[in-house]
Amino acid sequence: MKTLMLGNEAVARGLYEAGCAFVSSYPGTPSTEITEAIAKYPQVYAEWAPNEKVAMEAAFGAALAGKRSFCGMKHVGLNVAADPLFTISYTGVNAGLVIAVADDAGMHSSQNEQDSRHYARAAKIPMLEPADSAEAREFAMLAFELSEKLDTPVLLKMCTRVSHSQSVVEPGERIVPPEKPYEKNGAKYIMMPGNAKRRHPVVEARTLALKDYAETTPINRVEPGRENAMGIITSSTSYQYVKEVLGDRYPVLKLGMVWPLPEKKILDFAAGVEQLVVVEELDGFLEEHCRNLGLSPKGKELFSCIDELSQNRVAQALSLPKEAGKKLDEAIPPRPPVMCAGCPHRGLFYILNKNRCTVLGDIGCYTLGAVAPLAAVDTTICMGASVSGLHGFNKAGGSGGRKTVAVIGDSTFMHSGVTGLVNIAYNESNSTVIILDNSITGMTGHQQNPTTGYNLKGDPCTKIDLESLCRAVGIQRVRVVDPYDLAQCDAAVKEETAVEEPSVIISRRPCALLK
Repeated sequence: MKTLMLGNEAVARGLYEAGCAFVSSYPGTPSTEITEAIAKYPQVYAEWAPNEKVAMEAAFGAALAGKRSFCGMKHVGLNVAADPLFTISYTGVNAGLVIAVADDAGMHSSQNEQDSRHYARAAKIPMLEPADSAEAREFAMLAFELSEKLDTPVLLKMCTRVSHSQSVVEPGERIVPPEKPYEKNGAKYIMMPGNAKRRHPVVEARTLALKDYAETTPINRVEPGRENAMGIITSSTSYQYVKEVLGDRYPVLKLGMVWPLPEKKILDFAAGVEQLVVVEELDGFLEEHCRNLGLSPKGKELFSCIDELSQNRVAQALSLPKEAGKKLDEAIPPRPPVMCAGCPHRGLFYILNKNRCTVLGDIGCYTLGAVAPLAAVDTTICMGASVSGLHGFNKAGGSGGRKTVAVIGDSTFMHSGVTGLVNIAYNESNSTVIILDNSITGMTGHQQNPTTGYNLKGDPCTKIDLESLCRAVGIQRVRVVDPYDLAQCDAAVKEETAVEEPSVIISRRPCALLK
C-alpha cells in the first residue's frame, strides 16, 4: 500500500526490504532518522557508535562476516570515516555494505558546505543519489545488489531536502539473501603494501565495469522534451526544481548514479540539444565531467556553488518567469537560535563570560553559547577540536594572560574528545577541559550515547564513567559541578584555570527537555 515517507524513512525501508541485518551509525543532521527508523525493525541489529569511523569499521566487520550491513552519517562525518572508506574500497566486501552520507547545502545544521561526491571519485567507489523518497527506497536496495555484484562498498548520497521531505513510497516485503560465509583471504583483506599493490588494479577494473553500468542503468535516464533548444543534466533535489520550473519543455538527463558517470550517454544527449545546461547544488561536479568530455555546458556561471538552489533560483538563472509568491504585510522579527529555557549549559557559560575566559568550543547545541547574551565561545571547528586546540593554544602561550578552557559535550567527548585529552595528559599542558554532561546527545534530537546508560533501542547497557575515564588517561584533577550552582561553578573555573597541571571539570545536569 502506498504511503508518505520521509526520504530518510524510505532509505530505512529499502535497507529493511533488502535484508540488511546490521546497522551502526553516529547521529548527524540530516542523516539521523535513517538509523532511528531502521532500529524500529526487530529483525535488524542497530546501534549508535561513538563516532563515524567506528561505525564504518563495525559495518565493514559485519559485512565481512556475511551479513548485509549499513552505516549512516552526515557529510562532515564522512571526513571522520574517510580512513576506513578509502581502504575498504581496495579490500571490497563479502556481503553488501551501503554507506549513506547526507549533505547539508545551505548549512541548516552544519559548520560547512561540503560536496560528498568528491569522496566517491577519490575513493573510487560508486555513489547513488536519489531525488525523492521512492528513489531513496529503491536506491538503497539497488546499492546492496551493486555492492555484492561488483565487490565494493556503495555510497548513497542524501541531502537535507530529500532526507527531510515526504513523497509517496510503495513498500514491499523483506527478502533476506543467503548469508555469505566468511572465508579467510589475506591477499584480499590484509592491506599490507604488497597486497594493496595487487588490489589497486582490481579497483581500477571495477571502475571500468561501473562506467559500463552507468551507461545502461535505468537510474540514469533521459526524459524527452517538446523543444531541443536546451538540454538539462541534473540530479537529486535539483532535478525536482528543474521539473517544477520546466515541466516537459526541454529534455532532461536525470542522473541517479553520480559516480562513476556515463560518457557516451552524456555525449549522445548533448548532441541532441542546442545548449547544454548542468543544474547542480554546490560544486560543479557534473559540469567538470562534461567539460572533460569536450563539451561546453553552462553551469556554475548560472548557478552559484554557495547555498541551496530553489525553484525560483533555477527559473531566474534560465530567464524564465518566477513564482510571485505571497508577502506578509507585517515584518516578522528574526528569531535567531538560542539555548532552551532552563538549559543547564547556561549557568556554566554565564560563569565563563563573567570570568572573561577564552573558550574553545565544539560541535553540539552548546555551540549556542557563542551568541548573545552569553557570548562565551571563541572558536568552533569540528568534533573534538576544542580539546586538541586548547592544548596547542596553551602550549603556544596564546592566552595573553587570560584564562583559557575547552568546552565539549558528553557525546562529542566520546566521539573525538578522548584522544585530545590523552594528548593533554601525555604532553602535560596546563589545560582545563570542561565536559558539558547533559546526559544525552542533544543537538540531533536526544539520541543515546556511551555515557547515558542506554543503547539505541532504549535498553539499559554499559555506562561509561566520565570521571574514571578522565583519570585513567592521566588527568589527576577531575571535579564535578552542578551548572545550576553558580557559586560552585565560579569557584571551579577559578581554581582549575589557576593550577599548573591538566584538569577536567564535568558540568553535570540533564538536558532540560528530557522527561
